[in-house]
Amino acid sequence: MNDKARLADLMAEKAGLVSAIVSRVKSLDEAFAYTLDVCDKKEACQLLPSGCESDLSAGAGALCDAKLGKIIAAPGLPAEAVKALGEACAGRGVGFITQGMRSHLAGIDIGFTIAEAAIAETGTFVLDSRSEELRLATMICEVHVCVVPVSAIRETSFEVEDHLRELCQDAPGYVAFITGASRTADIERVLAIGVHGPLELHILLLED
Repeated sequence: MNDKARLADLMAEKAGLVSAIVSRVKSLDEAFAYTLDVCDKKEACQLLPSGCESDLSAGAGALCDAKLGKIIAAPGLPAEAVKALGEACAGRGVGFITQGMRSHLAGIDIGFTIAEAAIAETGTFVLDSRSEELRLATMICEVHVCVVPVSAIRETSFEVEDHLRELCQDAPGYVAFITGASRTADIERVLAIGVHGPLELHILLLED
């Protein structure tokens, strides 16, 4: 087994231990198709206004019952990837956005990203998150799908140091290390998933 394959296997193993769903893809097009399949299978995000239990006007009652169309948000992708994913979403009747996340704070279905690097020993991937659009997309989505190029996987955090220095050359920097789906046990030590971010994390290991 070569070193790239070994690191990919280790990444998959460690990410799986923190509830990430790990799959392997051979191209970005395959990653887009996977993401749309996940989107098809989930319920659309629902706007949950307060006061719906009250005696409301017809218009307000309709808002309480409204279901938004499904949306995939993918800020920061290269232009060719934006075009391909946008066309794939249109073909499935799924909304596609790359900006304007503040207009969707009630939630988006899927945030789609491509990792800068990954750390196999902890199942962690690294995102250059200087863009507010990307930060919001990965926080308000119910499902986060991240493509991790196998060539970008390193065994330990020390081995991504040089790359992190490059990302932080133009201050201010904002680099996110993401390991597993959002979870907390702050309240009475009861584990809750999705309180501070996505309910599900899918990592797609891209053979490159």
